[in-house]
Amino acid sequence: MSALHLRGVLLGGAGAQGDREVDLWVTGGVLSTTPVAGAETVLDGGFLVPGLVDAHCHVGLGPHGSVDLDEAEEQALANRDAGTLLIRDCGVPVDTSPLQRREDLPRIIRAGAHLARPKRYLPAIGIELEHEEQLPAAVIQQAERGDGWVKLVGDWIDRDAGDLRPLWSERVLAKAVRAAHEHGARVTAHVFSAEAVAGLLAAGVDCLEHATGLSDDAIAEMAQRGVGLVPTLINIEHFPAIADRASRYPRYAAHMRALHAAHRERIGAAIEAGVPVYAGTDAGGLVEHGRIVDEIAALHGVGISRTAAIGAASWRARSWLGMPDQLPGAPADLVAYASDPRADLDALRHPVCIVLRGSVVHR
Repeated sequence: MSALHLRGVLLGGAGAQGDREVDLWVTGGVLSTTPVAGAETVLDGGFLVPGLVDAHCHVGLGPHGSVDLDEAEEQALANRDAGTLLIRDCGVPVDTSPLQRREDLPRIIRAGAHLARPKRYLPAIGIELEHEEQLPAAVIQQAERGDGWVKLVGDWIDRDAGDLRPLWSERVLAKAVRAAHEHGARVTAHVFSAEAVAGLLAAGVDCLEHATGLSDDAIAEMAQRGVGLVPTLINIEHFPAIADRASRYPRYAAHMRALHAAHRERIGAAIEAGVPVYAGTDAGGLVEHGRIVDEIAALHGVGISRTAAIGAASWRARSWLGMPDQLPGAPADLVAYASDPRADLDALRHPVCIVLRGSVVHR
């Protein structure tokens, strides 16, 4: 691994100095402000962004379910080449830990497998628990399998009721969240409806995914407690099509359309209230891998500034996920652009240099 030198305006993260150019050196896979003799200059002017983050991504899932590791590798590369250098996996049924050992692939923080009930989630993806009392033990198992996160399915269509319904009682949820915390894991949950959001927050979850049914009370609680929100806006755009395919369940279809109609206002209200929001694409099912810039643009579209939207997919997300950002010693994961993405988010689609773990992987 050769020493590198980059000069440019650093956005966000430690070392950022407004619009002043900084000189950074890379050696041993970490960043430093101390000059390194003989370092190769790989960027001499431009804009540097700490590696982008997809905080809801399923490397290991495709449109038809689980994929093999070869295809998962291709998915990881698609994300990397879009500038995503850190992924919070939000549940896959396959063990993707071999990809974590690849120096040329994004860093992956795994959440184990989805925990659901029989016929209450997408088939052959989650672990289906026959009895809800099994949830705390299953949470412990997934906490031990993953990297500090556990993923619950909070609600899904109940075909007997013909509408979205929570999968778990608040009592069991509280036991499960407590078990996860005792085993060093945070809990996140897939959730669409307002009813399920209330139960998950009462149980003490750390993050909500999608969360289209946020009430004003839920938003206030999330802001007060610092509960994370990953709205996956580009995936919510599929709600009308999902409703169209659910003609057998008119209440559910109407509910999904109503959630879609209100989601921009609800997510915008959460942003305005100070709920910590992070960018996640939900890639791996209906969404292709490598679309983090589309999600950043969508966040800007619901009321967040361009700079804050980039931060939600970069320095703020990295800090939230425990990635050190103090100089010297921060991981050498950087994406460089010729023009300022704060002025035009489209610049994020055209990286001129990507440094991952201290090595140039795109130039």
